[in-house]
Amino acid sequence: MKPTDLSTPGHFLKVVDCQWACPAHTPVPHYIRLLAEGRPADAYMVNWEANVFPGILGRTCDRPCEPACRRGRVEKEPVAICRLKRAAADFKGDVAALMPSPAKASNGRRVALVGAGPASLTVARDLAPLGYDCAIFDREDKAGGMMRTRIPHFRVPEEVIDEETGYVLGLGAVFHGGHDVTSMKALLAAGFDAVFVGAGAPRGQDLALPGRSEAAARIHVGVEWLAAVYFRHVDRIGRRVVVIGGGNTAVDCARTARRLGGGDVTVVLRRDIAGMAASEWEREALLEEGATIAEHLAPRAFLHEDGRLTGVLFDPVETVEEGGRRSVRPTGAAPVTIACDDVVIAIGQQPAFPWIERELGIRFNDRGLPVLEGGTFRSTHPKVFFGGDAAFGAKNIITAVAHGHEAAISIHLMLSGHDIEAERPAPVVDMADRPVPAVIRARPEVSAKARHPVPQRPAAVALADIEAEVELGFDEAGAAAEAQRCFGCDLQTVFDAKLCVECKACEAVCPTDCITFTRNGEEADLRRRLRAPAANTAQALYLVEGLASGRVMVKNEDLCLHCGLCAQNCPTGAWRMQRFTLKTAHAGTVDRQVPACAAMTEEA
Repeated sequence: MKPTDLSTPGHFLKVVDCQWACPAHTPVPHYIRLLAEGRPADAYMVNWEANVFPGILGRTCDRPCEPACRRGRVEKEPVAICRLKRAAADFKGDVAALMPSPAKASNGRRVALVGAGPASLTVARDLAPLGYDCAIFDREDKAGGMMRTRIPHFRVPEEVIDEETGYVLGLGAVFHGGHDVTSMKALLAAGFDAVFVGAGAPRGQDLALPGRSEAAARIHVGVEWLAAVYFRHVDRIGRRVVVIGGGNTAVDCARTARRLGGGDVTVVLRRDIAGMAASEWEREALLEEGATIAEHLAPRAFLHEDGRLTGVLFDPVETVEEGGRRSVRPTGAAPVTIACDDVVIAIGQQPAFPWIERELGIRFNDRGLPVLEGGTFRSTHPKVFFGGDAAFGAKNIITAVAHGHEAAISIHLMLSGHDIEAERPAPVVDMADRPVPAVIRARPEVSAKARHPVPQRPAAVALADIEAEVELGFDEAGAAAEAQRCFGCDLQTVFDAKLCVECKACEAVCPTDCITFTRNGEEADLRRRLRAPAANTAQALYLVEGLASGRVMVKNEDLCLHCGLCAQNCPTGAWRMQRFTLKTAHAGTVDRQVPACAAMTEEA
């Protein structure tokens, strides 16, 4: 097996599993460490630089970082990474002075952004400080897109959205609320140098089943119904409610229905609960609020009498795997009727582009999504870019933010006369030596406690007020205690074979047996021969050659807890701890104004 190449950031980034799993590569251990040190403002700004909306995401993110967390490998639950992000937002105080200043002068380039959701706002956040005249167009009167109108206030209060969209608009982007863009041709003719489409996926998918038109008055499409609740066009629902679908939108609809008079709310799935697209914590919240989940049922027809909805007829189905793909098929059992007063259909949503004239040369695929160039987010029209749900279909906020950063890089390169593929900036990486304690410790100074629960509003109180936020967030002591559970996986163990005398003190002291000195071989063979066999092939081994004996040092990165005991016990300093810092590239990475907190956190 070849030695590990440390000349690029790929190996160590994948070892910081939480940062690797985050689409925006938020430096998770760094901001958790700052929070533990009592520096929430700095922790907030580290987040803000990467993901733009820490207060919103700290309440609503799909949390791809948490299943990746190493804490979850040694005990039941990972660190509450997402809720610690919220804690940074809750306790940050006034950070206005830490934000970048608006550009002193325009660079003469105009960029139109269609939609004021997370993708467009991220593009504006990155481009406005560079002097671009960013004009954001949205049919609604306030910025935020679906973060504002489709996520219930009991999950994220509107004042949090006001604050964090305000930080972006405060950088000089101009928001044109109540402006529905109806023609891409007209937008291009208005003299914009680039157009970014971040209009989301506003069209909910419907079910064309028998009885749909006859009972239409009490059958609602999920995302549109949530928007109607936000705008107060809807303030009640029938006692018996059926929600069809298993994603986060379906859960939001069911929880909203519980607050609008739905005493008997049933979420119906074609598969089982384990196969729900909704996050596990969303499912738990749903059940805690008194809704029920029915599994293995496929809707056949809407039942009605004299134009009034009376129920839904379902066929029992089972999940089968054929050719590596899962699908459902009828079991042949008798149909099941669920009586109800209202139905909410939440089976998916998709972008809609009737306002983009096809003669402009913007191509779409058979799913109605734009054809984009690689990772540049540029369409087949050289001036038009897409991102967020408008690019690849409905996903989530953090993915939209990641798209926005990449699209902003492309727009900046294009308008600066550079190749948007060949000249993309690389991330900034730093590996700084960190001293180890003089006194050898017997165990890592990391809390051994289980995950700390986030305080919740009592269910009876929460269900009585649709505006009442359910999660109350950690207090400062709770946040500090939970932050202590982080292993600090950005502290990397780096090995120098020239200094090693092969005493194997590191092997002996390693609490997970992740270090092995052995003869080299093919990777599959090596993985089996390690002191703790490395079964997770998605996590690369760390292999260093050059030992006097001819053997190699192999570290099973999947098991390493970054405790530093190897470095503390090495008599020759062959092991040393280095803090891995990666900042993803943004538009104008070299020349952009760095937030004031950067200098404050550089040595943290």
